[in-house]
Amino acid sequence: MSYQKRLTFLVLLDSLIVLSAIYVSLLTLHPTMNILQSQTVLLSSITLLLSHHFFASIYRLYNKAWEYASVGELVAIVKSVSLSIMTTALVQQLVIHDIYFRALMLAWMLHVLLIGGSRFSWRIYRDNYIKPQVEAKRALIIGAGSAGTMLVRQLIHNVDTGLEPVAFIDDDFRKNHLQIHGVPVVGNSKKIAKIVDKYEIDKIIIAIPSLKKHEMKRIFEECAGTKAKTVVMPMIEDVMLGKVSVNQFRDVQVEDLLGRDPVELDSESISKKLTGKTILVTGAGGSIGSEICRQVCKFHPKKIVLVGHGENSIYQIDMELRNKHIEGIEVIPVIADVQDRHRIFEVMEEQKPDVVYHAAAHKHVPLMEYNPKEAVKNNVFGTKNVAEAADTFRVETFVLVSTDKAVNPTNVMGSTKRIAEMIIQQLDKHSETKFVAVRFGNVLGSRGSVIPLFKKQILAGGPVTVTHPEMTRYFMTIPEASRLVMQAGSLARGGEVFVLDMGEPVKIVDLAKNLIQLSGYTIEEIGINYSGIRPGEKMYEELLGEKEVHKEAVFPKIFIGKAVLEQEEEIRFLIDRFEGMSTKEVSEFVLNLANRRKNKVLAVAK
Repeated sequence: MSYQKRLTFLVLLDSLIVLSAIYVSLLTLHPTMNILQSQTVLLSSITLLLSHHFFASIYRLYNKAWEYASVGELVAIVKSVSLSIMTTALVQQLVIHDIYFRALMLAWMLHVLLIGGSRFSWRIYRDNYIKPQVEAKRALIIGAGSAGTMLVRQLIHNVDTGLEPVAFIDDDFRKNHLQIHGVPVVGNSKKIAKIVDKYEIDKIIIAIPSLKKHEMKRIFEECAGTKAKTVVMPMIEDVMLGKVSVNQFRDVQVEDLLGRDPVELDSESISKKLTGKTILVTGAGGSIGSEICRQVCKFHPKKIVLVGHGENSIYQIDMELRNKHIEGIEVIPVIADVQDRHRIFEVMEEQKPDVVYHAAAHKHVPLMEYNPKEAVKNNVFGTKNVAEAADTFRVETFVLVSTDKAVNPTNVMGSTKRIAEMIIQQLDKHSETKFVAVRFGNVLGSRGSVIPLFKKQILAGGPVTVTHPEMTRYFMTIPEASRLVMQAGSLARGGEVFVLDMGEPVKIVDLAKNLIQLSGYTIEEIGINYSGIRPGEKMYEELLGEKEVHKEAVFPKIFIGKAVLEQEEEIRFLIDRFEGMSTKEVSEFVLNLANRRKNKVLAVAK
């Protein structure tokens, strides 16, 4: 029906209801009155009719989609009817000096009942007789709060979603047995498995945007034991801003199951450090480096310099930043190898950065066991080149991206990162530049992460390979790791090693199981094989050594340590004699150096 036809129909319908209401009221309460000839009836009818249409237009009763009518629409009807009755009473008093109060009250009741009934019958017809063309999947909503209520209302009104809300689950016992938009609250989250079976649920929707990570993990574990697919409702803020619709669900991600809430940033201190400044990022094309660039651009630097050895990766992040952040930010892509000392000094002199984030490194543990000299070239000499260039050209702050594998390292990669920490700490003692390091656990989704490998194995039908059933690691997301780098830069006083409180370590096998279930398979379908610990791997990892720990956090969930420096002579020896050392000698030397053990190579040289 066109808008014009719809408007004409509603105006005629309301006119009939208004006239019928006033005539029936007067005839019922004043049966002796000559309805057809009475001036009172004529005056009241015309006044009520005109005032009704006036107030109906004010409250937009002819513009509402009545198939979606609810309490708000009913309130609009009551206001419109009440004001039109009051107007009629006022005209009666002014013209005939008498108010037919009882008749007007009866007219008010009939008016509300008939107009409300005519409108809400559209919704009743739609809800009960207009069915979707496809069979809807049965949905269980976890969370009977404002988000869940909004979601259910949207699902009921929008049949195209193909979802039928069947029941709510909520841990607030006061809501148990209540109904929200006709959907019952049937229990708490400990009964998910039973409720899914009882109500034949096809999809579980987690509709608690404020849910803590440890609670999300617990609820998902309950959901994972059922046949239903689990999804998450988008953030209310994104819905209100129009970024997504309320029924644009996303899958549960591995990041949701870390059991630890992300660290909140001190945006003001970071803004002081970055806004209007020149920022240089090495390894800018990598997973961590590129995310640092994205996060930095949110604070509106004057210029961001993207330094990387890989042409394609630098091109990609350059194009991305230009498309997203081009206004007011100068983006400078630089192809340079951190091992090329002359080139690095040249870039530092040309760009004159205020802050340097050094993310360029070789990070793959088993691969570096086979290539220890390359690990030293990139992680030790590369760091030395960038750090000394920063010192020479008076960079304000230098932040080294390090790793938890630098603590009591058992592998070449961790040892070279620990030596890199030593180098910047030595520089910090006599430099105007503030040199600090930030240690991460394993970063989910980065190039060296197990997640891409697990996903590839699951896609191939399995099995997923895990090195050992008891192996544990600390995990964080790429955005969180990048934010920690920026926060560390804002907190830098010089010489610190910053570490995030990463909660409890996660078993790799549990991570694999979660990923299998998130992919829609059972553990039995994919399978898990144990391949044994690889060269250089540790069963457990630490974030700070015993002598490094400062118990008090300098920022919520961020701790610092002051590492012990006792190997300056050995670091100089490694740098001076590196070219003449064999692969085996390099491997043994860096392991001993990083663990503060006496080096036989150095003793022989003396």
